[in-house]
Amino acid sequence: MTTTLQLSDKTLADIARNVAKFPPEQKQSAVMAALIAAQTEVGWVSPEVIETVAQILEMPTIAVDEVATFYNMYDTKKIGKYKLVICTNLPCQLTHGETAATYLKETLGIGYNETTPCGRFTLKEGECMGACGDSPVMLVNNKRMCSFMSNEKIDALLNELRAEGKAA
Repeated sequence: MTTTLQLSDKTLADIARNVAKFPPEQKQSAVMAALIAAQTEVGWVSPEVIETVAQILEMPTIAVDEVATFYNMYDTKKIGKYKLVICTNLPCQLTHGETAATYLKETLGIGYNETTPCGRFTLKEGECMGACGDSPVMLVNNKRMCSFMSNEKIDALLNELRAEGKAA
């Protein structure tokens, strides 16, 4: 059995707000939102995050783990500060998605599911993001969608994220 971790008051309040959306006997329905809130704070869904969410929602740990490992928006392994997910579905492939993916791999010096040695970037292959007309499409940290990702736009994004990382 792993040990639980103490989440911040802000994260606990976010989880409580989502739990309140459901009848008390169905609070496990907030599991996805609870995992996102905890991942946002911790940076990934560690075994301790899974156990903590399970305790908060009064669910079996395995049930929370099943959700965390089923959906690709949860990171069950440590990732870089910036997770870059590039769509590799057919519509994006037909409009330079593979070109953008290859350029990202070459520029970062990593492949899919790898993190740069500095720990700044993790590259992931993604499924359809619902913006086929804007391809190639990328997501940054599951929250920011970037469209029409040419080599120049990829360079600008990476430079922006590098600069942001230095300011932090």
